[in-house]
Amino acid sequence: MNQKLKDIVKEHRKLSGLTQAQVAKLAGVGKTVVYDIEHGKESIQYDTLTKILRVLNVSISFQSPLSSASKNQPD
Repeated sequence: MNQKLKDIVKEHRKLSGLTQAQVAKLAGVGKTVVYDIEHGKESIQYDTLTKILRVLNVSISFQSPLSSASKNQPD
């Protein structure tokens, strides 16, 4: 599944029964930040994003084929 960030945030916010302003307040960010994300803003600071996702109980994971390959390489 390849969902867009804006859709993930909006879906989880609505399922949580929270308004954009409530999510922003709980995350400690400006009230327009959640609106901007839900409307497809492409640049957002990572720490701001993680605050919002934490409120919505959403986690981020990073995967790379290079990470597993590097484990087999000598230091």
